[in-house]
Amino acid sequence: MSTDASPATPDTDETPVGPTFDDLGLAAGVLDAVKEMGYESPSAIQAATIPLLLEGRDVVGLAQTGTGKTAAFALPVLSNLDVLQSGSPQALVLAPTRELALQVCEAFERYASKMPGVKVLPVYGGQGYGPQLTALRRGVHVVVGTPGRIMDHLEKGTLDLSQLRFLVLDEADEMLNMGFAEDVETILAETPEEKQVALFSATMPAQIRRLSKRYLRDPEEIQVKGKTQTAANITQRYLMVSYPQKVDALTRILEVENFEGMIVFVRTKNETETLAEKLRARGFSAAAINGDVPQNVRERTVNQLKDASLDILVATDVAARGLDVERISHVVNYDLPTDVEAYVHRIGRTGRAGRSGDAISFVTPRERYLLRAIEKHTRSTPAQMQLPSVDEVNATRLSRFDDGITAALSETERVGFFRDVVKHYVEEYDVPEVDVAAALAVVLQGDEPLLLEPEPERPVREERPRRDRGERDRGPRESGRSRQTGQPLATYKISVGKRHRVEPRQIVGAIANEGGLRRADFGNITIRPDFSLVELPADLAPETWKSLETTRISGKLIELRLDEGGPGRRSGGPRREYGDRRDDRRDDRRGDRREREDHGSDERARKPRHKGPRS
Repeated sequence: MSTDASPATPDTDETPVGPTFDDLGLAAGVLDAVKEMGYESPSAIQAATIPLLLEGRDVVGLAQTGTGKTAAFALPVLSNLDVLQSGSPQALVLAPTRELALQVCEAFERYASKMPGVKVLPVYGGQGYGPQLTALRRGVHVVVGTPGRIMDHLEKGTLDLSQLRFLVLDEADEMLNMGFAEDVETILAETPEEKQVALFSATMPAQIRRLSKRYLRDPEEIQVKGKTQTAANITQRYLMVSYPQKVDALTRILEVENFEGMIVFVRTKNETETLAEKLRARGFSAAAINGDVPQNVRERTVNQLKDASLDILVATDVAARGLDVERISHVVNYDLPTDVEAYVHRIGRTGRAGRSGDAISFVTPRERYLLRAIEKHTRSTPAQMQLPSVDEVNATRLSRFDDGITAALSETERVGFFRDVVKHYVEEYDVPEVDVAAALAVVLQGDEPLLLEPEPERPVREERPRRDRGERDRGPRESGRSRQTGQPLATYKISVGKRHRVEPRQIVGAIANEGGLRRADFGNITIRPDFSLVELPADLAPETWKSLETTRISGKLIELRLDEGGPGRRSGGPRREYGDRRDDRRDDRRGDRREREDHGSDERARKPRHKGPRS
């Protein structure tokens, strides 16, 4: 059976007609947590899926990333848990990457915040076995993991699925695209026949259809078509920034951007107050609204924004719902939303009544996947912007200072009074008028400097002289530019090679997941006997270097470093490029089931223990 659920139009300001979370039949503790988080109305996939899962039905959910799929399965699973039973896991969620596994685990923990005793465990590669084994021995209710590490635990006998009641396959199509088909089927065969299965996927290829028919019992198929188009009159930009830099980055943007009114979106209620206070301390007119703000205070704050006595509103998604102020020229996603629909709702607060608007999103290195989801499902490509420089900020400050003087000179009566005061001082103390004006500016400015200090200059790398063709070059090897992104690439060396039984897909999976890179950031990959050469962006961010320090492939640290050339680089087999179909087919024929992003898995061969399909 198939159901087509369509969400409310994102641009509307009216509350969509449909069920609320109170109508879905969730457990009291789960409902309390949802309300405390500020959620009011379920998304389309949630409204269609949650009642079916609460009834015990198997479900196939077809929806794009960012439509609220995690809550669609997490809320009913938690509602049906036996909290008093804390031994073998009752629910297992399989996710394709450690990043998604962590995100799902964090969501479960938030939704279970009002359910004392519920234990959720993330199980993924790159993390030591010790904490996972300890938690499993003590007992958990929900395990969220990647296929490779789940397989490792099953083979070691450290994960008991005999009491499993709920199984969720999240991003199933992506899981199969990454080569986990055999792992997933092996895990499914290890689970009890009597269980409830939910499969979520963005697409329904033939392989997913076969998996559904084999392992799900008369599943209800839910298909959601999200309306995620953004308005053409809104200019979308994004800034790559680390979390500690966000306040300073926002401050510079506020100084340089020519805005009327602005909404700054954050994820939590506490952050609205914290950020608004920091902005006020920096001289900006800012106020916070969130779900805890009384209605009369909220109305007064919005009116201040409308009449220009307030310039910046720091808000959560729920608090800004239905907000319609034509004066809002800019929206800043200080915290990038995990829901694409929420992104569309947010930036729809600007560009009202046919006016143009600007939307700026802060993206941390680990949130690049959210940016890609937004680009894909809104069919728009936000332009990357650079942090305003010190010179730009100072030029803006001097211009604002000039404008202040010009505006003051227009008040002829007051200027006349102070002209006489200054004239008296000049005659009394024999001081030039310009010095008096400068002294008054110092008094007005106070201890806060008018201009920012110049940024420290970065040392310039000396250009190496050209070498003769026969002379060995031991410096960093430049590799041209990426075909897909056009960015400069450099060659990096990692300490795993053929004898460690690595494949290009493992290298890409490990470095992309740990370092927050995209597949488009990779160039050629050359695998040698004891090491491999990988083309990556020449300007890897410090955060990426830091993340990759502990990255493992086949249980071995990769020890990423710039390739310095040397005689060993020319040894070994032929050059292999990432994406070589022959390598992929050869890998499949071998039945290699090692997890592509599980950097900490052991290397002993796995023998799948297949059971027959459940009747």
